[in-house]
Amino acid sequence: MAFTTLNDLLTRFVDYPPERIRLRPAPGTATKQDVLDIDRTEGKLCELIDGVLVEKAVGFKESLLAAYLIELLGPFVRSRKLGIVLGADGTVELFPGQVRIPDVAFYSWAKLPGGRAPTDPIPELHPDLAIEVLSKSNSRGEMFGKRKDYFFAGVRLVWLVDPRTETVAVYTSPEDVTTLTIADTLTGGDVLPGFTVSVADIFTADQRPTL
Repeated sequence: MAFTTLNDLLTRFVDYPPERIRLRPAPGTATKQDVLDIDRTEGKLCELIDGVLVEKAVGFKESLLAAYLIELLGPFVRSRKLGIVLGADGTVELFPGQVRIPDVAFYSWAKLPGGRAPTDPIPELHPDLAIEVLSKSNSRGEMFGKRKDYFFAGVRLVWLVDPRTETVAVYTSPEDVTTLTIADTLTGGDVLPGFTVSVADIFTADQRPTL
């Protein structure tokens, strides 16, 4: 996408935190190789959105909740030989020019070429389930754009885990959502039938168990 003026850029990324939008390479010119180069030289994860590099939001508690979900999903998926589960550095090119990094993702074997994980560091691939653990700097507009990319690419299910409201928003399209609270149970739906976890358990994963 070409950005002729600063206004073009601001209009496209109106709801994105400006401190996470990188100006080098020039907006509209960044490539997948730039994503790899910044990871290698600076140790920072960036998504590529319409030729613009946007640093991925990070946080300690968010990482812990993502790790907990991986601990739950991994054994479930492996025991049933369903596919693989990736963490927050599992960068993928959903479609040409759009590189995204789910916090947690499930890929069925059918999605993986030859039934094996690709060796390309940023493969052209989309998960069956994408999970985002929201950080303070994740805006509504940013997450809506990310959901649109996910579902356009063929993702079947998206979970937005919000530590601040202790809710999980379950999306089956960019706008079709069911919001679960700590009184509810999260399920894998048609994507991971049989998987269940209490929402309350997710949001107490950072607390020391009572003896």
